[in-house]
Parts: sequence; structure tokens; C-alpha cells
Amino acid sequence: MMEVKDPRILACMDNYHLRLIAPARMSDEEIMIFQSSLREVLLFIKHSKNPENLNRILKDNEQRFRDMERRAVDVIEVITNTGLKYEESEEKIDMCEAIKKIRMEERRIGEQDGEKRGELKKAQESARNFYNLGVDIETIAKGVGYAVDVVKGWVGLSPDVQ
Repeated sequence: MMEVKDPRILACMDNYHLRLIAPARMSDEEIMIFQSSLREVLLFIKHSKNPENLNRILKDNEQRFRDMERRAVDVIEVITNTGLKYEESEEKIDMCEAIKKIRMEERRIGEQDGEKRGELKKAQESARNFYNLGVDIETIAKGVGYAVDVVKGWVGLSPDVQ
């Protein structure tokens, strides 16, 4: 890893072999050879970007994922950044439950975003309808609860045109 030519410095340096594990390049069968929680860590990392495969892995190995060591879950969280939430004091983590909570939160956020988009679309439609009926922009802006410049954009007026 270092290009050192000086024999005095080289004499002080150990030549350690480093073995890297790349879960994405391993087959599931190769990963299943591991007997420690490293198996679940590698499986989760490998399949974390594909929800269908991750669901399959969780189901096929449900018992082991329901009783994971906190340190293994910490590794998964750091590497995959999935947003797993669990108590720091817990020594064993139910990954299936933790993932279920994440998905429920994502669904709730998605529903809220959908509601906000629906409200915005309704305000835009109302603003255009009132503008076509001849209502002035300031009144429309107050009625829909948005700034005058925003409403002007919705109805096709530049911000400085009345």
C-alpha cells in the first residue's frame, strides 16, 4: 500500500496480508457457509438495495434475523444506512420488527407527501379557476393560502405583472 524503498524503514514495517470480503460478489451459498452473525450481516448488505431479495432473505432466515446481536445490527446500520432504530441498551435485536417499523414510517411519510401534493394541486386548480372568473390575484392568494408571486406563477403571470 506504500511505496517505500528505504531498507531502514522497510525493516520497521510488517507486511500484513489483508483479506477483503465483498458480499455483492459472493453467492448466497458462499455467505451461508459462515456460522456467526457475519452471515446475516453479509446477506443483509448484499441484498439491502433490492427490497424483494431482502424480503426473501429475511423470510428464509427469519429465526436468525429475529435474534441478532446488537453489534451485528450496528454494522448493518453503519454500512447500509437503513435507518434502523433500536434501544442502545438492547443486546438482541429483532431485525424483522425493526425493518417493519422503517417500512411503516416510510409509508406514513409517503401518505403525508401524497396528501400535501393533493392539497397543492387543489390550490393550483382553484387559483386558476378563480383567475379565469376574474378574481384578482391578491384575493386568490389569500383564499388559497399561498404568496401572491406563487399564485401568479400558477396562473401564468410573471411575478411583477398584475
